[in-house]
Amino acid sequence: MRPFVSFLVGVLAAAAALAIWAAIFLVPARGFSAAEAPGAIERWLAPRLRSWSMPAAAKEKTNPIPDSPEVRAEGLAHWADHCAICHANNGSGDAEMGKHMYPPAPDMREAATQRLTDGELFSIIQNGVRFTGMPAWGPVGGAHNEEDSWKLVRFIRHLPQLSAEEERKMRELNPKSPEELKEEEEEKEFLSGGSTQEHTHHEHH
Repeated sequence: MRPFVSFLVGVLAAAAALAIWAAIFLVPARGFSAAEAPGAIERWLAPRLRSWSMPAAAKEKTNPIPDSPEVRAEGLAHWADHCAICHANNGSGDAEMGKHMYPPAPDMREAATQRLTDGELFSIIQNGVRFTGMPAWGPVGGAHNEEDSWKLVRFIRHLPQLSAEEERKMRELNPKSPEELKEEEEEKEFLSGGSTQEHTHHEHH
């Protein structure tokens, strides 16, 4: 056990030394601004920190939810409601919030994500990724239960083949802002000939 403890202490010390070195030599003149694009070292380090922080057992988990059109449809609906605000409906990360995160939300269709194991994707959804905008969705009180997260993994695998019809459906499922809801309500009133109050006013005249 002692060799393992010594190894762990060494790893932590090396990580601390790297952090101090980065703070001394890599801090730009304007400080740690989220408006700056991540540098080469940060881009190299970020996926490794994600991998190192993940329990080894998580990588080996297999998806207990069989793939099917119904499961992908449920994953699609959940993605549109919870994930698209940062990752975009098509998983590109080309969403206003996702583009302005530090680091920006990744393109989930590319190999860097698709080559992760199902267990790794599940763990990221459930536990989040520290020092990024990715929250933990799985703990008690979170928006996802384990079944939801496994269905999302199935949908993430489907993202590279997403159809235009599926994207159209997702736009209908995306959460609406107060302004959009008001606009929709006004449009409905216009198409129905005006609000009930307007009809009542005209009847009295």
